Amino acid sequence: MDKILGIDVSHWQGKIDFERVKKSGIQFVILKAGGSDKGFYEDKTFRSNYEAAKKAGIDVGAYYFVGKNFYGVEAGVADAKRFCKIIGGCQLEYPVFLDVETTQPGRKEEATEAAIAFCEEIENNGYYVGIYSSDISGFREKLNHSRLSSYAHWVADYNDPVKECKEHQIRQYSSKGYVEGISNNPTDLDVSYVDYRNIMKSKGLNGFKKKGKKKSED
Repeated sequence: MDKILGIDVSHWQGKIDFERVKKSGIQFVILKAGGSDKGFYEDKTFRSNYEAAKKAGIDVGAYYFVGKNFYGVEAGVADAKRFCKIIGGCQLEYPVFLDVETTQPGRKEEATEAAIAFCEEIENNGYYVGIYSSDISGFREKLNHSRLSSYAHWVADYNDPVKECKEHQIRQYSSKGYVEGISNNPTDLDVSYVDYRNIMKSKGLNGFKKKGKKKSED
């Protein structure tokens, strides 16, 4: 299928005119929902960005930025529950992502255990989950990538070819994009190789109800 163009944003992008973003050719946006890197919080623009993007007809996903203490099963489950609370009530056409950037390379197995626990908890709540990180300093150095192959991969890599996460579904290919309608550029630019909208709706994930077969009339 053709590449699907997208962006990812947070409060750092300021006020966003999603109607103009849509007209510029952007088809999906992955919104920062919150995180645990500075206490536990919801991104202050998540709700307003979600509502505006949906109104403009842009497909939406979300991500949760975990902090430096993201190690072990207990931490993974706790952050997943916080994430689910933030995105509850939303209908998301794109996956919900765990963002791992601040853990230490020397504790990659503990971080991997946390990531698996996080993803399992998210899936148990009816969401299509994935993991975001940079190709080398994230997936290779901070996570045991071989144990995470069953989850969607959103990789940040600005050079060709991608070396570690060759089997990725979404790629963040630039952090220096200029997008019409965004007040505080630069903006991260992404490309998706998967038609996630149809997956979410057909399988009844991410807040969508699974479409059942119509009963035949007597």
